[in-house]
Amino acid sequence: MKTLLLDLRPWWVIWVMFLCLANCCDQSRFRLKSSLLFYTTNTSYPRPLPPPTQWANVGLHQFHLPEGKPDAQVFDGTITLVYGDLDTLIQRYNDFVDDVEPRFRPLKDTEFSLGVLDSDMMMVTCPWGSQFILLRSHEPDEDRAAHLGSQPLVDGHEPSEGLKMEDLTVFVENDSNLEGIGRFYEKVLGAVVVPDLSSESSISIAMGQSQTLTFQHHPDGSEKKVVHHDFSDAGDENYPANYGPHISLYVTNLPKAYQAAGELGVLYVNPRFKRRAYTEDEAIDQCMFRIIDIVDPLDEDRTVICRLEHEVRSAKTRDGKKYKSFPLKSVT
Repeated sequence: MKTLLLDLRPWWVIWVMFLCLANCCDQSRFRLKSSLLFYTTNTSYPRPLPPPTQWANVGLHQFHLPEGKPDAQVFDGTITLVYGDLDTLIQRYNDFVDDVEPRFRPLKDTEFSLGVLDSDMMMVTCPWGSQFILLRSHEPDEDRAAHLGSQPLVDGHEPSEGLKMEDLTVFVENDSNLEGIGRFYEKVLGAVVVPDLSSESSISIAMGQSQTLTFQHHPDGSEKKVVHHDFSDAGDENYPANYGPHISLYVTNLPKAYQAAGELGVLYVNPRFKRRAYTEDEAIDQCMFRIIDIVDPLDEDRTVICRLEHEVRSAKTRDGKKYKSFPLKSVT
């Protein structure tokens, strides 16, 4: 697999996307062990967090994995990860099937499965049904991008086998306005559409030099209803709490992104999190704000195309220093 390199706007670069499956593992201790086994066998711990939350690195990117209450959460889309070697994963799967490794037994009687499409691609289903595409890299050093930065590691742990999260594909309903989604990301986040990776049924948006966020009409057809948010009454007087999955990303110009989101009326505060930004000053102090509604900037009615929570983080603090969790070595 050739390393994906995308053209970005030099004045407003987006880097490093994270995925938080807010209910990734259910409350059963057995199921929690399955989650840790599935994610951390192939990734790495960034820090020794106790249950109910675990984080797992994939190169510069991360999964944030809180314990589900009460059920596990299945992402309606596909997650594409890049590896330097797929043979090791295939051998581990064979050990699981042959029951030669007792540590893999918690994956039994779950949705976990693996299919080898060819020497460069595998399809994997996690224990709860989320779909992964695993690709073999032919340029592993470039794909890991360690020269640019890294995620923190627990002492004694090796870097993740996974090199990067190359794409996150979000399924949307088949009548969704894909061009409007593209215009939304260009206006709010300065992220450009990648025409060569888009089609009549999908649109791909550059989220860094080698990562895309793709919105695709649901493969189950026009009757399929798609929901990526999970609103709860346990919010505040202004905003409902969302317990659906969310993505996190960094921008180099947070005030500009905040103002653009404000112009479209899509600013959001999730009351379930302690860090909340109700104003631009609070967003700059907190180095983050949130959006959840995706709308077409050309649509005066601001009709919601789909909902997907984004935690938009700043690569820089108010005084211009690199933000503590920004994984790149420098802010461009």
